[in-house]
Amino acid sequence: MARSIAFRDALREAMSEEMRRDERVFLMGEEVAEYNGAYKVSQGMLAEFGAKRIIDTPIAELGFTAVGVGAAQNGLRPVVEFMTWNFAVLALDQILNTASKMLAMSGGQISCPIVFRGGNGSAGQLGAQHSTAFEAMYANIPGIKVVSPSNGYDAKGLLKQAIRYEEDPVMFMESEQMYGDKMEIPEEEYYIELGKADVKRKGTDVTIVSFNKMMKVALGAAAELEKEGISAEVIDLRTIRPLDWKTILESVKKTNRLVIVEEQWPFASVSSEISYVIQKEGFDYLDAPIRRITAADAPLHYAPNLVAAALPSIERTVKLVKEVMYLKK
Repeated sequence: MARSIAFRDALREAMSEEMRRDERVFLMGEEVAEYNGAYKVSQGMLAEFGAKRIIDTPIAELGFTAVGVGAAQNGLRPVVEFMTWNFAVLALDQILNTASKMLAMSGGQISCPIVFRGGNGSAGQLGAQHSTAFEAMYANIPGIKVVSPSNGYDAKGLLKQAIRYEEDPVMFMESEQMYGDKMEIPEEEYYIELGKADVKRKGTDVTIVSFNKMMKVALGAAAELEKEGISAEVIDLRTIRPLDWKTILESVKKTNRLVIVEEQWPFASVSSEISYVIQKEGFDYLDAPIRRITAADAPLHYAPNLVAAALPSIERTVKLVKEVMYLKK
């Protein structure tokens, strides 16, 4: 059986199910308890699990991240919510210098099974300091995994997997613009393995790769291209690190063309890594250069027209696909 629930509800179900299963799991962060979460992801969890397992923290990201990391290294399995990943840069010392490195520095004796999650990327008119996409930054760090789901079904399965099975720190990056999105979620328990991309739409003429809310652009572009007789295969990465480049390569072997759509800044981005690996492993299959659409190489401004100009769009994606197919503009 399946029922239609919102993205935020899928996340809540994932955390609640794992907390009922394992008393070592707890949630901490700003306003997660009394206020039911800044985006109501943790609504009702305080009433069920109590203040010892749903913990409101001060506005001190470095401090409460350190508490979570220490708890994980001592046998618990914390979920740490950042109100937005923009605020997590204040805790980067604990993530980079402690959580990601402790397994190696302890000779394999001390793991850090912790999940960091929260809103990531642009969410409308929030200004430059609240609109950064961080997947590429964290994926650059050895010792951690980066998850960036595009829908509630994937989010629930990936989050349950991260909480229950992963012994490494997991950066779980959501989108504030998707918390209200609804989709069919099964009542039965399920898990989704990290590091496995998903082909959301089959196609034969071009491969479009994306993740998180940019999947809406990728799928929207595919729908528009279909009207013109162009068959686009759309791949959702789901996990940025580990990166499932083999699924992309198998698609490119069939379509011979690759377009990547992402919300990162262009320099040293996720698309940069994909482009390198695919040209290295699949050069002979490519009939056109790999192309990409990223966010503008600048801070995201407040004005709505500048936001629209800075981020990938369906129209720009369609245009780029036609370019790699050498069709007239």
